[in-house]
Parts: sequence; C-alpha cells; structure tokens
Amino acid sequence: MFSPNTSAESANNQNLEQFETQHRDTPVINRIVFGFGIFLAIAHIYINTLGTLPELWVSAFHFAGFGTLCALLIPAHPSLRNSKTAFIIDTFIVLMLIGIVFYIALFEDALYERGVVFATSDWIVSSMAILLSLELIRRTTGWFIPTLILVALSYVVLWGQWIGGAFSFPGLSLETLLYRSFFSTDGMFGSISRISWSFVFMFILFGAFLVKSGAGDFIITLSRSLASKMIGGPGFVAVLGSGLMGSVSGSSVANTVSTGVITIPLMRRAGFPARFAAGIEAAASTGGQLMPPVMGAGAFIMASYTQVSYVTIIGVAAIPALLYFLSVAFFVRVEAKRSNVTSTEEDGVAIKEVLKEGWHHAIPLAVLVTLLIQGFTPTYAAGISILSVIAASWLSKQHRMGPIAILDALVQGAKNMSTTAVLLVGIGLVVNVISTTGVGNTFSLLITDWAGGSLLWTIILVAIASLILGMGLPVTASYIVLGTLSAPAIFNLIAESQLVEQIASGKLPEAASAIFMLVDPSVLGTLAQGMPIEQAQALLAQVPSDFKNMLVDQALGAETVAMILVTAHMIIFWLSQDSNVTPPVCLTAFAAAAIAKTPPMRTGVTAWKLAKGLYIIPLMMAYTPLIGGEPIELLKLTIFGIFGLYALVAAMEGYLEDKLNIVTRLIALAASLAMLWPDLPIFANLAGVIVFLALFIMTHRSYRQAKC
Repeated sequence: MFSPNTSAESANNQNLEQFETQHRDTPVINRIVFGFGIFLAIAHIYINTLGTLPELWVSAFHFAGFGTLCALLIPAHPSLRNSKTAFIIDTFIVLMLIGIVFYIALFEDALYERGVVFATSDWIVSSMAILLSLELIRRTTGWFIPTLILVALSYVVLWGQWIGGAFSFPGLSLETLLYRSFFSTDGMFGSISRISWSFVFMFILFGAFLVKSGAGDFIITLSRSLASKMIGGPGFVAVLGSGLMGSVSGSSVANTVSTGVITIPLMRRAGFPARFAAGIEAAASTGGQLMPPVMGAGAFIMASYTQVSYVTIIGVAAIPALLYFLSVAFFVRVEAKRSNVTSTEEDGVAIKEVLKEGWHHAIPLAVLVTLLIQGFTPTYAAGISILSVIAASWLSKQHRMGPIAILDALVQGAKNMSTTAVLLVGIGLVVNVISTTGVGNTFSLLITDWAGGSLLWTIILVAIASLILGMGLPVTASYIVLGTLSAPAIFNLIAESQLVEQIASGKLPEAASAIFMLVDPSVLGTLAQGMPIEQAQALLAQVPSDFKNMLVDQALGAETVAMILVTAHMIIFWLSQDSNVTPPVCLTAFAAAAIAKTPPMRTGVTAWKLAKGLYIIPLMMAYTPLIGGEPIELLKLTIFGIFGLYALVAAMEGYLEDKLNIVTRLIALAASLAMLWPDLPIFANLAGVIVFLALFIMTHRSYRQAKC
C-alpha cells in the first residue's frame, strides 16, 4: 500500500546519500563503518542494560567509539576525502582515541595514589583528549563550538583574572583545569556525557529501528489519509507528518529531509506558494523536538537538570506542543483559503486501509509509554521498545525485520549518534567551566539586573541570547549552555511572582510567615489579612537572598517549585529552537528551501513568521499554569489558547475565511489578546471567543458569496 515514490524511508536515504557526498564512500571504509557501527550499538545496549562498568570508563569509551566513527566518516577537509593523507591522519586519531580509553582504565588509580599530582603522561593524555574533542567537533559542526570551548577553558587559566567586574575570576592552574576536564565527573566525561551514552543513544537507536521498520512510510500515509479531505490538505500533511515523525526522530533537520521531499511537492501541486510550502515544512519540522515522547536530547538533559522524571516532563510538554502545531496549522488554513487551495481527496488512502496495514507501528510507542508510566528507567524502556519494534514488524507484509534489517538499523543508529556524541562530550567542557567559575549565577543575576526584575524582558534577553548562540550551536548544545546560564534567573522571577501573589492574598503558610520576623516583625499580624501587590513586592524585596530560597520552598511547596523549575527550562528549551527557523543561520529552513528550490534567506524569514508559537507559547508558560497546572486550568488555557492563536494568525495575515481590512484585523488582534493575556477574568476570555467566532462567520459568508 505504501507506494515506492512516497516512501519516507527512501526519501530520507536519498537525502542522506546527498549529505554524505562529503563523507568517505570507499568500499573498505563502508565495510569498516558497518562492522564498527554494529559493535558500538551492541556495546552501548549491553552497557545500558547489563553492564556495571565505572561511568568514567564508559564515558571515555563512548567518546572514543563515536569519535572513531566520526573520523571514519568525515575527513579533516573535503579535499582530503579518500586520500592517503587523510588515512594517515585519521589512523593516528583513532589510535589516540583507543589509547585514551586504556589510559583511564589502567592509570586512573595511579593518579590518586600520587595525591592527584600529574605525571608527564597525565599531562599528555588529558591535553590530547581535549584537542581530539575540538578537532572532531570542528569536523562535524565547524569552528564555532571549538572556539567557544577554547575561550571558556582559557578564561579559567588565563584571561579571567585580567578582566574586572562581575566576571572576574582569580584563575586555576592548568593542572587543575586538565584534571577537572578529563579525570573528574564534571568535565567532558561528566553528566552530559552520561546522558549521551544512556538516554540519548538508546532513543536515537529506537528511532532508527522505527524508521527501518517502515514507521516513516506509515506516518506520511496516515497523515495524507487524515488530511486528504481538508481544505489545504497537503499543508496539514506536513504539519501532521512532521509532528508524528518528530516524536520518533527528535531532529528538526532529519524531519525536514524525510518528510519535506514528500510534503513540499504535494503542497506546491495543490497551489501553495513554494516559499510558503518550504516555510511550513521548516516550522512544522522544528516542532519535532517539542513533541513527546522523544524530544531530542533536550528532554533527558532537562530531566537531569531539574531532577524531575522524564515521564513528568513529556507529560507537561504535550499541551504546549499541541498548541504549537495548531498554530502552524492555522497558517495553513488561512493560506489555503487565500490561495484557493482545495481538498486533495484523490491523494489520500482510506484511513481504514492505512490502519489495517500499519496499526502495528503503534505497538512500540505504546510499549514505551507504558513502561515509562510504570516507573521503568528510560534506557530500559527504550531497550524493550526496540525489541517490540522487531516483533511488531513481523505483523507487516512489507517491512519484516530480519537479520540484515536489524544490523542496518544498528549501524544507522550509530551513525546518527556519532556527531551528537562528540558534541555533547565537548559541551561538557563548557558546562564544567560555567559551574567551576560561578559564571552561571553571575550571568543570571546580570540578566535580572538588565531586565530590571521584569520577567518579560528577561525572556526577551534569553531569546536574543538563544538566537545568537544558535547561529553556531545546534539546538541541544544551545539549550545546555543557556539552561546552565539563565534558568536560575527565570526560575527566581516566576517563583517570586507566585510568592508575591500569595503574600498579597493573605495565603502565606505560617512556616513561611515566620521568616519575615527577620525582616519586619511588625508585619506578621497583617500577613494573614493580605496587602496590595506593590506592598507585597516591597516586603519580599527586603528578604535577604540567603533566606529567599527557603521562603520559596516553604511557601510554594516542593511540587510547585519543581514545576516552576521545569517551566524555566522548558521556556529556554523552546526558545533554543528558534535558530532553526530564524535568519541568518536557520538550517531547517535552508534544508526546506533546497527541496522547494526557493531562496534560502527569504524562506527563513517565512519560516520564522510561521513559527511564532516558539515565542508566544513560552510566554504562556511563564505567566500561566500551562506547565503543571490543575486539569481545569489546563483545559481553560488550552481552549482559549487555541482560539487566541487562530485569531492572532488572522490578525498577522490579514485573512481569516476572507480578507480582513485594517479595522477587522485590529478587532482580531484585540480578540486574540483577550484570550491569551494572562489573569484576565473569564468573561473577557469568552468575549474574545465570541468576537472571533463572529469574525469567522462573517468572513466565511463573504467568501461563499464571492465564490457564488
């Protein structure tokens, strides 16, 4: 039923082959990569299920293994591809990587027996490991990240002591820096590396098995079936297909190349402008990392940073992701009306037939979610889910996974992981510098100071920082750096705003009230009665910073504090996605432009406009209980959010069911604000819905009359 010319897997393979024209492609290298990829994948499966090796050893093996794969796949320079010089250079790199693993395993104890005093070999091996990390990252992502790492490391030992002000740092010795970077669990083999070789690898491998089992074909066919009878159907195929595919792959660029080669031509044939088609695919594919259950590496890192379970994080991420994809779908509906795009019923296959043929693809996802809900670790759940992919594939007639298909999936998973692994290990060096020097706390305090204590301006500053970092850093790396630097600032402002509301309403718990004895004992009698917001803010400002965290914990409770922390990280995670669709560097938009044959920069501008949910929904997270709220609150926010986003799209585009003039655009904007603005009474929200529905009916009638 899945015709060859619409195969997502074959389309993805074509793009992968196109991408790998810069890679080595000799038969010998291909055989080595195939065998070594299988070994790496099986070794990591063993480590994550049965292995009991020390984490430092595993992290070193992880770096060396995927570093070797990168060296085999990507030459030092494209001009050296398949040359004898490249073979000599990369053989030397591979031998050094192997040496690093054996050195840590054999000589780590000797270092501690010497009282952590470096021998000559320690200097050589630790320095070599950092240099290898820089070179491998340079090959995979360019010069930006290696430069960032060098700037961070030199700050610790050199120029940090030369600058004045808040960022002055007295410095550490080079020996201490190398020890913390290489031998300790805080540097390149620290928590970020551990997340890489456990959660991230297992879920990337799970995604590779799903694609190999034909899930990509099923997702595209199902999307076409669901959207075929809708006005602007191919656009909705892009939104649905990219959302479902993103829940598997967690990669926006992979999303674009695998679904875009099908959806962009479909949209163009239906009548959508080419640049709009590319922009929709880029915006929808960007949402892939926001869609549970697999949200790229970000969800696992977020779980590690916040100490909140992975299940909780994907649970609270679901409604914001739904709102984002609906916001993109509203642009599709509006443009379909404006461009007179009709339904594409002939392109769809009956849903009954699609589900009959491919229902078994839902089994692995059901197994995954069930195991996570039951409390099993994500790595164990991913491992069992991989086995369920193989078992479920035998319920299909076309994609039954035999030994060859299983080996291919193992290799593809390892290849997909190679660049991510070396990147995350290298970013661990930056995170180590941030934690060692206290730059993170300093940066958070400065952001708060620059923003004047305003949560809105803080989010705007973080958004600007994420855009700048995103020009050189992939999304995951950008989130790690920004989360380390600015999450405390956003957390403190959200927590303090909720605390002020409690003080003003007179609902502060007695245990928290006692802390105010240190500030002004005379207010204890008035705390239970409440006070104006301004007075509550002034009172909270008098609490010493050392006691403010204690006050937050006692007043808000552990569960609320945890959700505020998740909210802060989720805001940063969402804002980190904007570099995918925001010029001048927007790889997802550029990938879509290449498929649509449209100008890359103009396509990026279009994608940026269509992905406005990346900015609006984080603001909803900050000012409403969209993350972790009560069911009734979430239902209210979801309903009004859907209508509010639709009204905002209409105001931006000047079109609903028919063209809007300046007055009706302003009315649509006012209705949108009435539904999206926080803390408005419900009658204002309802008034916004009524006004929007009246506009919708009015423009629909106008459209029908124009057609008659």
